[in-house]
Amino acid sequence: GTGFLVLLGIHESDDIEDVNYLAQKISGLRIFSDEEGKMNLDLQQVHGDILLVSQFTLYANTKKGNRPSFIEAARPEKAIPLYEKMIQSLEEKLGKKIQTGQFGADMKISLINDGPVTIMIDSKNP
Repeated sequence: GTGFLVLLGIHESDDIEDVNYLAQKISGLRIFSDEEGKMNLDLQQVHGDILLVSQFTLYANTKKGNRPSFIEAARPEKAIPLYEKMIQSLEEKLGKKIQTGQFGADMKISLINDGPVTIMIDSKNP
């Protein structure tokens, strides 16, 4: 159905403030079309859902060589609690359960992108 596929990359320097910022921004993002075809409606207005997937590979550094480095991605002992807090924060803001991936699992995800609209939100550059 209608909604967001959120690929969440957690940086080694991220903390609860980053989670709070992202949850607020994601839940209020007005990118769905209104009756005039303008991007003006948020997730709640379209009764949309979220699939939240942890994606450490978003922090791939490809500057040297051909093999990406992921040293900027948070280690699981830091990333898992922040991922779980993001789930909780989004559910509170939307007033309903969200769907999630399984942290650290090899997953196959299908997406039908309406638009295409892909938006990057960086909590370190609000």
